[in-house]
Amino acid sequence: MSAVRIAAPEILLIDDNPGDARLIEEVLRMAAPTAKLSVAHDGVEGIQFLRRAGGFETAPIPDLILLDLRMPKKTGLEVLAEVKQDPILRSIPVVILTSSEAPQDIRNTYDLHANCFMTKPIDLVGFLKAIQSLNDYWFGIAKLPGASANEQRTD
Repeated sequence: MSAVRIAAPEILLIDDNPGDARLIEEVLRMAAPTAKLSVAHDGVEGIQFLRRAGGFETAPIPDLILLDLRMPKKTGLEVLAEVKQDPILRSIPVVILTSSEAPQDIRNTYDLHANCFMTKPIDLVGFLKAIQSLNDYWFGIAKLPGASANEQRTD
């Protein structure tokens, strides 16, 4: 059976840590070279991006959101709640990618309908494996609601 893959997935990373964002960008380039990554530097900017407001009027609609929990201005939980309550945005899968391993954080994110919770690996090899797994699952195995037939290819 062949996998259906999105040829050039659009990914939105919402993370206030520039070091983590740069590492995710570099690892993503290795694990998923055709992926297009956009970065929002806090929760407010992430919501503006998703709603195509505040200078993001031409922003692409992401196929997947990678969301950190601990951010200034608007936390990841607040962003997640807004996304999942919005009838236009709620079908976009949201993967929580955070340094937290707290059971309450895990429970809270799933209560708000996160699609996945991952703790950020602490080393480059772990990051590469995690991002490769994300790519393989979300853009190889899973069927995404925003993906149209002309955006996909069969391997």
